[in-house]
Amino acid sequence: MVQPATTSAPAWYALPAERAVQELGVDQASGLSSVEAARRLERYGPNRLVEAARESRLRAFLRQFQNALILILLGSAMVSLIVSREWETPVAIAVVVLFNAMIGFVQEARAEASLEALRRMLVTTATVRRDGRLVRLDAAQLVPGDVVEVEAGARVPADARLLRSASLEVQESSLTGEAQAVVKAADAEVDERAPLGDRATALFMNTMVTRGHAIAVVTATGMATETGRIAGLLQDAKPGATPLQRQIDTLGRTLAVIAGVVIVIVFVLGLVRGQDFGDLFISAVSLAVAAIPEGLPAVVAFTLAVGTGRLARRGAIVKRLASVETLGSTSQICTDKTGTLTLNQMTARELVLAGRRFTVSGEGYATEGRIRTTDGSPVPDTLDEALIAMALCSDAVLRDGELVGDPTEGAMVVLAEKGGVDVDVLRQQRPRLLEVPFDADYKFMATFHRWTDEHGRDVVRCFVKGAPDVLAARADRYHGGAEVVPFDDDVQAKYDQANARLAGQGMRVLAVGTQDFPADGFDPTDDLKDMLDRVVVVALVGIVDPPRPEAGQAIAECRAAGIRVRMITGDHVVTAGAIAAELGIAGQAVSGTDLDRIEDDAELGRRLDDIGVIARVSPEHKIRIVRALRARGDVVAMTGDGVNDAPALREADIGIAMGRSGTEVTKEAATMVLTDDNFATIVRAVREGRGIYENIVNFTRFQVSTAFGFVLTFLVASLTGVAGGMPFTALQILFVNLVMDGPPAMSIGVDPIGVDAMKRSPRPGGERILTPQRLWRILLASAVMAAGTLAVLALAPGPEPQPGLATVAGTMAFATFVFFQVFNLLNVRHFTRSVFARETLNNPSAFVATAVVVVLLALVVEMEPLRRFFTTVDLTSGQWLACVAAGSTIVVASELLKALTRARLRRRKVAWTPAT
Repeated sequence: MVQPATTSAPAWYALPAERAVQELGVDQASGLSSVEAARRLERYGPNRLVEAARESRLRAFLRQFQNALILILLGSAMVSLIVSREWETPVAIAVVVLFNAMIGFVQEARAEASLEALRRMLVTTATVRRDGRLVRLDAAQLVPGDVVEVEAGARVPADARLLRSASLEVQESSLTGEAQAVVKAADAEVDERAPLGDRATALFMNTMVTRGHAIAVVTATGMATETGRIAGLLQDAKPGATPLQRQIDTLGRTLAVIAGVVIVIVFVLGLVRGQDFGDLFISAVSLAVAAIPEGLPAVVAFTLAVGTGRLARRGAIVKRLASVETLGSTSQICTDKTGTLTLNQMTARELVLAGRRFTVSGEGYATEGRIRTTDGSPVPDTLDEALIAMALCSDAVLRDGELVGDPTEGAMVVLAEKGGVDVDVLRQQRPRLLEVPFDADYKFMATFHRWTDEHGRDVVRCFVKGAPDVLAARADRYHGGAEVVPFDDDVQAKYDQANARLAGQGMRVLAVGTQDFPADGFDPTDDLKDMLDRVVVVALVGIVDPPRPEAGQAIAECRAAGIRVRMITGDHVVTAGAIAAELGIAGQAVSGTDLDRIEDDAELGRRLDDIGVIARVSPEHKIRIVRALRARGDVVAMTGDGVNDAPALREADIGIAMGRSGTEVTKEAATMVLTDDNFATIVRAVREGRGIYENIVNFTRFQVSTAFGFVLTFLVASLTGVAGGMPFTALQILFVNLVMDGPPAMSIGVDPIGVDAMKRSPRPGGERILTPQRLWRILLASAVMAAGTLAVLALAPGPEPQPGLATVAGTMAFATFVFFQVFNLLNVRHFTRSVFARETLNNPSAFVATAVVVVLLALVVEMEPLRRFFTTVDLTSGQWLACVAAGSTIVVASELLKALTRARLRRRKVAWTPAT
C-alpha cells in the first residue's frame, strides 16, 4: 500500500481528486481499514495541536523571586544572619519576601483556572468511513487517508482534499480573517501557488461548513495542518518583559547602587574614626536594609492583583499580573476586524427596490429592527415580493437567535423577518418543487414553487438570487414599483449605479428576482439554468458584517487617550476600509501586498503613521507590523480571535484574545482574554492599567521617600557622629519598612482611578518610574524627614542616644519618623492636588490603615514586652505631641511645592500629567 506523504507532501488542493486518493493509499468507497488506521495513528500521532508546555507550580512559585529587590533583600538577610547571629531581622525580611511571592503565585493560579474554564475543544467528533461503513469517531483519531463526510453546521476536523461536494461553502475567518464564506468545489482547478484563501478544493481544520455537504480525504492532521503550521509560529515569537517589570528591575538596581555608595561612605568614615570593623559591618547591613523599600514588590503585586480582580469582574482575564499595567502605557492597538470590531454576523443594511432606497436597522441575527424609506414615506407593499424571494431562495435557518447555514443567507432571512415575513410558516406553505443550488460557475441560486400569479393563473414561480451582473444578464424586465418595466439601457444604467454605490461602501451586493412558468407546460427534466432567461429583477441588497455597536465609542475613547487604533484583517481592502471609516479609524487602507513592497522595516515603521487599515494580510504580515511598531518605541497591544492572529498576539507587548469566539491557540498565545468578546472592554482595561500605574508611582514615591529618608538620616548621623552613627536599630527600621509601609502603601494601591485617566496621552514605554520631577519631590520629602528626625535626636531630653540603648531621644526620633510617613501618605496621593481637597477623603482604607499603624506604634512604645524587643521607652503626652508636630512639617513643605506647581501649570496653560 502506498504510504501517505504528509512530510514534504504535494499540494493536495492542486491534484485531481483521483490522484490524491491514490497518493494517500485509500479506497474512496470503503475508506481505511481499522488496522491501517491504527498503524497510521501510531505513525502520525493524534489529530490535535501540541499544547504549550505548562509551567510547573514549583517553577511558577520560584519565578516570583526573580526580582532585583527580592534578591538584594535575601542577600541582606543572609549577611545579617551570618555576621550578627540575630534571627529577628532575617526572619522579618523572609516574611516580606514570602508574602510577595504568595500574592503573585495565587493570583496567577486563579487567572489560569479561569482560562481553563474558558477552554473549548477545537474538534470533537467526525463522520468517517472505516472498514466500508460510516462511523462516528473522536476527531483526534483521524489520520491522513481517512475519508470523512461534512455538512452544514459541522466543524472541519482536519485538513482535507474534497472528493465530492454539493453547494459547499465554508467559513474560514478563523484562519484567513475573511468574514465571507468561501465557495468550495471538488472539481475546481486550483494553481499550486494559490494562496490559502483561494484553495477551493481544500478544507482546513477548525473551519466551519456553512452550507452544503461534501466527502473529502484527510491530507494532514494535528500540527501538520494549516492551523498547526500557524500554531508553530508561536515558538518563534517570545514575549518580553513588560514595561512595569523593566521599571521595577531598573529601580532595584538604582537603589542598590545608592545603597552601595552610602555603605562605602559609612565604612570609610567609621574606619577613619577608629570604629570596630565588625560593628561597622553590622551597621552597613542595617543601612542596606534601610535603603531598600522592602514592601515595594509586595505592594506592586497586591495592586496588580486588585486590578486583575476588577478586570475579571468586567470581562477581562489577565494571565500574568504584570501584564495589567502594560495596557496603561499602550500607544498602539492593532486589532483584527472580523469578530473583534465587527459582530461576525452578516447583516442587510440597505435595500434598493424600484429605484428607491430602503435602510435597515438592527444588527446581526436578531430580528429586531425595521425597514425604512430614506425619504420618510410609507414602505410600499411591493417590498413583500423581494422579502418573499429572500425567504424562499435560502437554506439558512434561525433557531433562537442562532444561525444554522450560510451567513449571507442568514442576513436575507433576518431581513425578511424584519419586513414582517414569517419565514418558517412561508416555507411550509410554499415548499420547493425543485432547486438550482448555488455554484461558483454560474453564481446564482434558484428555487421553484407552485404559485398563483396576479391574474389568478397557476404557475411555477422561480425565485432567484445571485451576483447583480449575473441576474442582469438573464433579465428582460425590472420591477419598477407600480408595474414591471423593460430592463432597457436606462434601467440597466441606474441598476449598475446602485450596485456600484453599495459595493463602494464595502458591502456584498446580491440581487433577487423572479420568473414565472406556466404550470401545465413546466417540465422539471429541462435544464433549469437555461430556462432562466426572462428574469424580473426585483431588488438589490447590500450586506455587511457590521461593527459592534460599542466599538465606535471605544475607538473614540482611545483617540482621546492618545492611543492609535489600527485594523489588521484578512478581508478585502474596500470592505475593511468602509468598516474602518464607519468606526472612525483614521488613515489610508492598504493591502499586505503593498506592505511587501516596503522591504525595509524601519521605513515600514515610519509609513505606518499614515496607515489605518491593512487588509489581505498573512500571519507573517501581522508579526512584521507589530515588530515595526515596537522597534520605534511603541507599546503595542494586538487583539484577535482566529488562529491566524495567534503569532502576532505572542509578539505584541500584550496580546488580547476573544474568549467566546477565539480559538484555543489564540487564547494560549494571549496575555489577556476578553470573556465578553467586547472591544470596549479593552478601553476599560486601558483605564484600569493607567490607574494601576499611577497608584504604583504614588506608593513608589511614598516608599522611596522612606528609604531615602533613612539613607539621609544614617548618612548625616555617620558624618556628625549623632547617636553613634546608628539612629535606629535594625528592628525599628523593619517596623517602619514593613508595618508602616505595608498597609498604608497597599491602601494607595486601591485608590480610585482619576476621572482624567483617559484624557492624557500614554506615557512612553521606556519612561522611568522615578522621573526627574518625581525624584525632586522624593528628595525634598526625604530631606525634610532626615532634618526633622535628626533635630528631634539632638533636641530631645535625656542622655545622648547610643547604638542598642533605649533612650527618650531615640524613641522620639523613631516615633517622629513614623509620623513623617503618616503625613507623607496624604501628600503622595496626587501630584498637584492639595491635601485639603475633598478627593483626599475618597479612599477610607488609607485612613483605616494609618490608624492601625499609629495604634501599633503606641503599643511598641507603651507596652513593656514590645519596648524591650524594639529598644524603646515610654513617652509623655507632650513628647508625643512634639513627635506629631515634627512629622507634620512634611505637609507644609509639600503644600508649598504643590501650590508652586499649580501656578506654573496655569501660566503654561497645560493639564497635569503623571510625568509633570
